This record gives sequence, C-alpha cells and structure tokens, in this order.
Amino acid sequence: MKRNKYATLIPQAAMIAALYVVLTLVASAFGLDRYAVQLRFSEALTILPFFTPAAIPGLYAGCLLANLLTGCIIWDVIFGPVATLLGAVGTYLLRRHSKWLAPLPAIVSNTLIIPFILIYAYHFEGALPYFMVTVGLGEIASCGLLGMILLFTLEKHRGRIFS
Repeated sequence: MKRNKYATLIPQAAMIAALYVVLTLVASAFGLDRYAVQLRFSEALTILPFFTPAAIPGLYAGCLLANLLTGCIIWDVIFGPVATLLGAVGTYLLRRHSKWLAPLPAIVSNTLIIPFILIYAYHFEGALPYFMVTVGLGEIASCGLLGMILLFTLEKHRGRIFS
C-alpha cells in the first residue's frame, strides 16, 4: 500500500513549528532576542528545508506563533514570519546545489527585513546599515553556525528522520 505523502509532511511541519516556538521561548527567557543582535536558537531550524519541504510551513507557523507568544507587535508578527518564510523557500530551492548554501537565504532575508521592523515598528534609534550588520551577525550565529551544526548532525540520520 502506498503511503500518502501528506501523512508525513503535516506531522513534520507541526513538529518543526513546535520546536521553533519552544526554542524561541528559551532564547526569550534569557533575553537573547530583544536587542539589535538577536540570537534565536530557533533560527538554526531554518536549514530544515534542505531536508524536507514540510519545514517551509512549519517554520512560518512556528515563527508566527513564537512572535505572538513573546509579545511582539503586529508588524513583527506579520513581517518576521515573512522573512522566515522567504528564507525557508530559498533554502529549499538551493538544497540541490550545496549544503553550504543552506543557511544563506535565511541570513539574507532576515538581514534585509528585520532591521526595518526594529527601526519603524519598535522605534529603535540608529541607522539602517547598523541594524543590518547587527541583525546579520545574529543570523550568522543562529542560522550559519548553529544551523550548520544541526545540518551536519541531521545529515547522518537523514533516512530515519526525513523518510
């Protein structure tokens, strides 16, 4: 009997969303996501579209829920998940080229979108290039460093986790 592909994609997406929320709440509890250099452990999950398309809606939903639960203002609730969604789609599209490119779309999308949220929605004082650098550094740490560690760890178990 052939298995319905949605039978695995929907639970995977839900699990990814839940993990994103929990990891965001952990970072928020330590105050790591409230300043110009944001460190969200959950952003490491943005490499998951390298393994499964279920990660795309999972990351979007997880970011949306996390932003709601951590008390973000409406513009962050709207555009933060959009940045994550763009990064997830980019990672999925680049998955066949090189695993080293996996964190790049999320780093770029967040570096370009989040500074506008910080300046115009949260009224952070400072120049746009400054926030692009600081957000970019946080994304390099979260997506680039932690994400690649996660990618290499998951790659060893790819067949069992992402059938």
